[in-house]
Amino acid sequence: MTMPRGSSRHTGPEPLMDGAVPDAEDRGPVLSAQFAGSWTWLLGSAVATLVPGVLALVWPDATLHVLAVLLGLYLLLTGAFRFVAALGREHGDRHTGLLVAVLYILAGVLCLRNPLQTIAALSLIVGAVWLVTGLLTAWTALAAKDLPHRGFVLGAAALGVVAGIVVLALPTESAYALTRLLGLWLLFIGLVELGLAFAWRAALHKERAASRPGTTTPL
Repeated sequence: MTMPRGSSRHTGPEPLMDGAVPDAEDRGPVLSAQFAGSWTWLLGSAVATLVPGVLALVWPDATLHVLAVLLGLYLLLTGAFRFVAALGREHGDRHTGLLVAVLYILAGVLCLRNPLQTIAALSLIVGAVWLVTGLLTAWTALAAKDLPHRGFVLGAAALGVVAGIVVLALPTESAYALTRLLGLWLLFIGLVELGLAFAWRAALHKERAASRPGTTTPL
């Protein structure tokens, strides 16, 4: 007895919204689609944060102009990494990531402008960026129920908020003190971002490994 073609039982993957059938790589959890490229860009952001932090600590007697250039480049590179990571997300809220990226880029431009190369201006710019970014990151982590390593993300957000408050609340009177202060916070934030990037990478590999076991075909 032959079954009608239209009534044959469908055992393959469900079609997508546009009618295309996903392959084996596309049938993984939403986590794979959302964070497949995000962790690499977060890794780049961590490196862009660690490098100026290390330079500021090993070169504490840098002039205010050099410090402004370091901070400006850090903010621009971090903003670029975050911008690409936000655009690469296929699921979830992109707007918060794009807002953070634009904030970093604008702050980087301000740091590189000559009229704003003062100790008070640099402290205000960097402190405000860290504070606002920390708050937005915390809001995103609380809103995303399926976010991997959610506690880690909240810890990174709390560190950003604390760093912003400390920089804004403790005005420095010399470029040397400001360099040490910002260098320490850049190092801490960079290490946290580095750990978060590898944590997301581990979660992504775990989800992919869970979706690879062979499926049994019906008799």
